Amino acid sequence: MTSTDKDRALSRGDIGALTGFCISGFVIAAYITVFSIIRIIELAGGVNVPVLVEFAGDREPVDLPLSTGGSIPVGLDSATITAPQLPATAAVPGILGQVAQIITIVVVIGCLILLARSIVRGRIFSRGHTALVATAGITGLVGFSVVRFFDNMLANATVAAVTDNAVDNAVITVEPFTFILAAFVIALIATVFAIGDRLQRHNAALENDTKGLV
Repeated sequence: MTSTDKDRALSRGDIGALTGFCISGFVIAAYITVFSIIRIIELAGGVNVPVLVEFAGDREPVDLPLSTGGSIPVGLDSATITAPQLPATAAVPGILGQVAQIITIVVVIGCLILLARSIVRGRIFSRGHTALVATAGITGLVGFSVVRFFDNMLANATVAAVTDNAVDNAVITVEPFTFILAAFVIALIATVFAIGDRLQRHNAALENDTKGLV
């Protein structure tokens, strides 16, 4: 074994941490998948379905009862509405959102587990690793945006059905700063892996040239 191989070897602690990461990722993916399937069954049933709804910020305050009597006005940002009978216009987007969530979680965690398993074998930077990081990042960014979009459709259709279109709540919430920050972090990590791969191949080429001279 060369000195370079020794320097790149992972300690038992590193291997244990990465193995724990893989196990945790599998558990998280399984839990979210089961939770999403239960939610899909609930949405497909369409009876007494609780739905989280967000309200526009310019709405009139509502009265909050006090235990001592009376009430105080408070701003209502979100609430859970239980729909006695969920219409198809709400159930279908809700189900699509849960399917998108399952796909996103499985792809993201799957890519990260493959990355961790490959790192355990002793290679940190490679074109394959860069592709895994980029795939996980882009899938997570796009996937969770799609989930958010379908959740908004579910909420708005539920409000329309429960109130018989008496409440104008067509709110599509977007958090541009969070989206931009996540995209920046993903691009940074992918760039680091790409540069690391190039430097690793460059150092390997120099090492081969040096051995040839010797």
